[in-house]
Amino acid sequence: MLFSGIPFLFYFFPAVIILYLITPRVLKNATLLLCSLFFYGWGEPRLVPLMLVAILCAYLFGLLIEKFAGTLWSRIFLALSVTVSIGMLGYFKYVDFFIESFNAATGLGLPFLNVALPIGISFYTFQAMSYTIDVYRGDTTAQKNPVTLATYVALFPQLIAGPIVRYSDVAEQLSSRTHTVEKTAEGVRRFMLGLGKKVLIANVLGEFCEAFRATQQPSVVFTWVYGIAFALQIYFDFSGYSDMAIGLGKFFGFTFMENFNYPFVSKSISEFWRRWHISLGSWFRDYVYIPLGGSRVSSFRWVFNFFVVWMLTGLWHGAAWNFVLWGLYFAVMLAVERLLLAKILPKLGWTSHLYTLFFILISFVIFDSPTLSAAAENISRLFGGAPLMTAETAYWLKNYGVVLILAAVGATPLVKTLTKRLPDSVIAVAEPVVLTALLLLSTAYLVDGSFNPFLYFRF
Repeated sequence: MLFSGIPFLFYFFPAVIILYLITPRVLKNATLLLCSLFFYGWGEPRLVPLMLVAILCAYLFGLLIEKFAGTLWSRIFLALSVTVSIGMLGYFKYVDFFIESFNAATGLGLPFLNVALPIGISFYTFQAMSYTIDVYRGDTTAQKNPVTLATYVALFPQLIAGPIVRYSDVAEQLSSRTHTVEKTAEGVRRFMLGLGKKVLIANVLGEFCEAFRATQQPSVVFTWVYGIAFALQIYFDFSGYSDMAIGLGKFFGFTFMENFNYPFVSKSISEFWRRWHISLGSWFRDYVYIPLGGSRVSSFRWVFNFFVVWMLTGLWHGAAWNFVLWGLYFAVMLAVERLLLAKILPKLGWTSHLYTLFFILISFVIFDSPTLSAAAENISRLFGGAPLMTAETAYWLKNYGVVLILAAVGATPLVKTLTKRLPDSVIAVAEPVVLTALLLLSTAYLVDGSFNPFLYFRF
């Protein structure tokens, strides 16, 4: 079930709201848990037990880690907890990738296991790991109520596409949270904006990208515009989904962290990653990079730590070598910035924006390529080796040019800045009209049976 789907918008979510409102305060977490399990089981009910196992392990290990705090046993239970989480993620997400790589390297023909990838497993295993690690560090206390912990892990607004929520950030909200008209209104606003970003912009840009993938005449211009379109599609899809998750959280009294902050206005790759998928970057920083020693080590060890983190970041996004290359690409770019360009980029002015956008575009071409050879072919086509322009390219640009321009403008703070300058009286009248229009247009698009991809199956 998708947030941007008719079943969710007009059946599941209204029913959940009604159930939640009539449920006594003491049972609200239980209601959310049952609704979240139904939400997850809608698409793959046979994999619900896997998530329940992850929750049970986190619950038991959390109690054991706290009980034996300060002893060797606490460290052992932490290691077991992390091993179970990584083991589940490794088996269900990467086992066939490892077999394929092993066969390619050795020439053997080991059979694939054809393991089904549970949606959202990367998100909920990371949340379970952060919980037990935080208990071990003393950053939070172990949750004694299994329903409360299960609600944290399975909470449907952020279950399948993030943001990655840490238990320590919502522990108090799980036990005692406030519900106000203002918070609900903000939730409506964020959800509707996210829905519009996903359905009316990301999905339409996805159609353009599909046209590029299907073409037999990929021109240089088509390839460049495809790279731009795909980068914007990912941004509006992922940030739109995050907006919807944050908005849904507010309906139930939760405040989740922001996950995107206009990354395409960045003046460096480093700044881009401080603005893009913020919850993932902070997770790898706090639970991998710093425990490895961070930057407070020798230069050689720092390079090692840095490349390990970015290789894992790439691999987290999908079980394929293009994702590994994507992660290592950013490791190289960020290392070069830190070691060579740190003092130069601030002096370049608008040129630093072009530099950042150029290398980010290259990264998304790698990200979207099915194979390494396809990535090399698409990148080489950016610089020639194909017709500059074709009639087919002109056709697609004519059909999608307006959406591309709107997306490019919408990816900047310009609209938000202009909106803030409007009088409150104008906003009070215009906002309900705009939000209603977004809902109606999005619904019309979905009812029409148009293109509505889910980009997070690989996660």
